[in-house]
Amino acid sequence: MASDDPKKHTLWEDTQGLGLGVFLCSVGVHILTSVGLITGQTAGLAIIFAYLTGYPFGITFFVINLPFYVLAYRRLGVQFTLKSLMSVTLMSLITMALPWGMSFDQLDPGLAAITFGAMSGLGLLAMFRHNGSMGGFGVVALLVQDTTGFKAGWVQLILDAVIFTAAFLLFPIDVVLYSLVGSVVLNLIVAVNHRRDRYIAT
Repeated sequence: MASDDPKKHTLWEDTQGLGLGVFLCSVGVHILTSVGLITGQTAGLAIIFAYLTGYPFGITFFVINLPFYVLAYRRLGVQFTLKSLMSVTLMSLITMALPWGMSFDQLDPGLAAITFGAMSGLGLLAMFRHNGSMGGFGVVALLVQDTTGFKAGWVQLILDAVIFTAAFLLFPIDVVLYSLVGSVVLNLIVAVNHRRDRYIAT
């Protein structure tokens, strides 16, 4: 169904855009965790918690995101909050299902980190483009960008620095360094390409 306002996405456009973004991020996380690496942002906290406790990533990711929906609702609106909630829920389910159909006999950790960063960066761009996010720190990053102009990618890099500093105390140094490569790739993609002033539609 076409929209009367050419600057607004239709329901179908939002559905396919968010769906693609969630799928790319989910596959990226599956690749990352298949070689025991971590990442930053809320997903990174969920991965670390999952490694330390044995709980599935999908469950920890869903639970950790819950408090951020309050901030999203108050500052970014109902639509953004609902899209983020649906995206996080879908990603939680997809990441738990992917091991049934996708496994790796050989996967270099460096390649895994770069692939994760590229896929997840593109996935987040698709989600931001359709007024959604993976919740958590992404909500904070978008809020800072929209209110101050400071790039969302740089905000996430700062938050990631805190997470990775803590990770050096918990994991072998090679795991953290490989993981850092993936995080830098992801955030540079977002920082360079996420420009609302270049978009025609919202």
